[in-house]
Amino acid sequence: MKKFENFATVEGSKKWKKAIERKEKLYTPVYGTDTMRTEFDRDYTRVINSHAYRRLRNKTQVFFAPKNDHICTRMEHVNLVESISHTISNYLGLNNELTKAIAISHDLGHSPFGHQGENMLSEIAKREYGEEFWHEKNGVHFVDNLELLPDYNGKLRNLNLTYAVRDGIISHCGEVTEKGLKPREEAIDLYKYERANQFMPFTWEGCVVKIADTIAYIGRDIEDAKARNLLLDREIERFNKIIEDVKIQNTNLINYFVVDLCNNSSIEDGLKFSDEAFKKMELLKDFNYEKIYRSSKIAPSIRYFKVVINEVFYTLRNEFDGKNTVRNLKKLKRYYPILSEEFVSWLANYAEIDERISENYRNKIIYNITDLKDYEKAIIDYISGMTDQYIISTYNEIVSF
Repeated sequence: MKKFENFATVEGSKKWKKAIERKEKLYTPVYGTDTMRTEFDRDYTRVINSHAYRRLRNKTQVFFAPKNDHICTRMEHVNLVESISHTISNYLGLNNELTKAIAISHDLGHSPFGHQGENMLSEIAKREYGEEFWHEKNGVHFVDNLELLPDYNGKLRNLNLTYAVRDGIISHCGEVTEKGLKPREEAIDLYKYERANQFMPFTWEGCVVKIADTIAYIGRDIEDAKARNLLLDREIERFNKIIEDVKIQNTNLINYFVVDLCNNSSIEDGLKFSDEAFKKMELLKDFNYEKIYRSSKIAPSIRYFKVVINEVFYTLRNEFDGKNTVRNLKKLKRYYPILSEEFVSWLANYAEIDERISENYRNKIIYNITDLKDYEKAIIDYISGMTDQYIISTYNEIVSF
């Protein structure tokens, strides 16, 4: 028997009923009940058919707008997390369909420009209406309230994912500092999260994705930094001597950490690395922060990101005038036709700005755009869904007037 097989999130397990719970019952296909797929399988296919998932291919992982096709994007990252999660979950005897669904959806809440863009949106949100923006929470907000799929009658509805997958999204923070990860017992309201990494995931499968997230990026970021000439071979070779027997190469690092994790994990101790492997991971993180994430070479990009995000936000924010806001946005078409038309069209999905809209959409209304705070949140949500290229083209339209 595999180590974790008796604790997998499967039918009959103690967490099963809550794990497959949805906010609403999924609509029934016109041709009858879907018996071919499990609940988590349905979540997986709903996500990969969503626009939010497709946009990940044009969102920054670490390096912005790479011309090199082999530099990692956010989509490649989530696919790598899925692969690593599958290996761990399969070896330990957990539910692979659940890890797959969590892994593929865990970064749907990421903004353009990666973590730098996330930090900038958070600065605006705190300054304007006193709340923080962080991508794990935004991911749940996206799948619950923003991302839309047509039902069998062509009506647009929210994704309505299971509790276990939604929990995996908000609980996935890849900054793993614990030596042993164990799932929490209670099924909390996910909107009670106040900060990233506040609670452990609800399932063992969620814990697997959380730790796979770290394994996925730690070597790949070094590989990409080398491809961008941010890291020299001699720097990597020098650091290789510090971590001794583990050669710094992405697939080698993945294999080392996955094998070590699987060999050292247990129900009693949780998902854990050996002391030696855990120390190596901490050293690698420190190396990445010093040589990559805090490098002065990426500072010009960061300054540019800040200008772009703030300009787009305040261009839309300045059109607020209570009940006249939509009229003002439509008048903006004279100057910025694409921004005006596309923002109003997007807003119509989530706010009562046109009576005819309510006949075409079945998702809930989430903004009262006559309220300034709601309107500002709508702008943050709109920007957070953009790809790098899209927000840059929006900015260029603004400054080209």
